[in-house]
Amino acid sequence: MDFEAYLYDRVLPVIQSWNAEDVYALSFFVYSNEAYKYDEYTNVSLFSIAYCTEEGCNHAPPLSEERWNLPCTNLQQETFIIDPGNHPENHDDGIKTLFKWYKELGLKNIGYEGPGDAYPVGYYELIRAVSNVAQRLQTEGVIKEKFGPIPIIVHDLEILWYLIEEMTEHANPGGEAELFLRAVREEFPEE
Repeated sequence: MDFEAYLYDRVLPVIQSWNAEDVYALSFFVYSNEAYKYDEYTNVSLFSIAYCTEEGCNHAPPLSEERWNLPCTNLQQETFIIDPGNHPENHDDGIKTLFKWYKELGLKNIGYEGPGDAYPVGYYELIRAVSNVAQRLQTEGVIKEKFGPIPIIVHDLEILWYLIEEMTEHANPGGEAELFLRAVREEFPEE
């Protein structure tokens, strides 16, 4: 199975349906939580997409946390692509497809997070696939054509900055995320 193609085919029509005028970034949110369950597994990852608007962040300064701490600011039109059943109104075959892909990868103990682990089993593989999909959207010009040269921020709630930086930088090969990366690396100097 080409899991990244599956994600791309799920994400693309959602992005194409958005009509907001003042979008400055897209959010590709990957998150695991002990409460997220699928079959006998816990700590399962979800993946959702959304956009951020200037109005939603109150036109915050370019290097401010208010602009770039996406889970805490202004996500608009959040759509669940992979949902472990915590949002039944959005539930479909995404989580089943994710676990089929995990099986193909040979991953076991999905969601297990031992002492000293940075993230649970399966999380890194999913966030990497999501980053690759974002990169494809950027390199094919989908995002630039729809919104202009804006970044896709690949992130989670706990903001593992080293991983978020790596995945976001990878997702934006044309430098679209430079302002975000600068804000993060300089620890939001415009507070």
